Amino acid sequence: MPGKSSAFDVLRGYLSERATFSEDDFAAVRRAFIDKRLDAGEFLQRGGDVTTHRAFVASGCLRNYVIDAKGKEHIVQFAPETWWLADSNSLQTGAPSQYFIDAIEDSELLLIDGPSHQGLVDKVAPYAASFRSGLQRHNAAKDQRIVSALSASAEERYLQFLGTYPSIVRRVPQMMLASYLGITPETLSRIRKNLSQR
Repeated sequence: MPGKSSAFDVLRGYLSERATFSEDDFAAVRRAFIDKRLDAGEFLQRGGDVTTHRAFVASGCLRNYVIDAKGKEHIVQFAPETWWLADSNSLQTGAPSQYFIDAIEDSELLLIDGPSHQGLVDKVAPYAASFRSGLQRHNAAKDQRIVSALSASAEERYLQFLGTYPSIVRRVPQMMLASYLGITPETLSRIRKNLSQR
């Protein structure tokens, strides 16, 4: 589990892959983020809260989900290392968020509030470039998820997820993975059994 300095090292590595930063740039970025540790099962936010920070996952894995009127959870996103997580609408408008975010594993996060993030985007050009790159990755994943949900069979959705996020499949409980895929745990068990016999 990374400590304070190594959590920032993960963010530094993520940013460095996407743009060229000076030491002054990194110092400005470091000042803007605060460290947050979550134990497995602990909430970053609950539905009805106003989102105040973007979260960068340095280690561990979180999930972002909604709960419907019948009390059923629907997982929208898993966020392992080097993923960002936030309800951008709530962060920008101050409206209550519908999303619950909690840790599946013990996790180390770096949090940045809205004004600090905007300050970095405005004043540190490499940070702005890195954030845009990450946003494009996130949007591409979201678009693929929508297409998959609309047109792919349950088995195809599982295989696509397995191909894209092999490490997550091993790390999250079957019930959560089934929720993300929009299928029952029994269906997921059957798919896995059938695939293992081929």
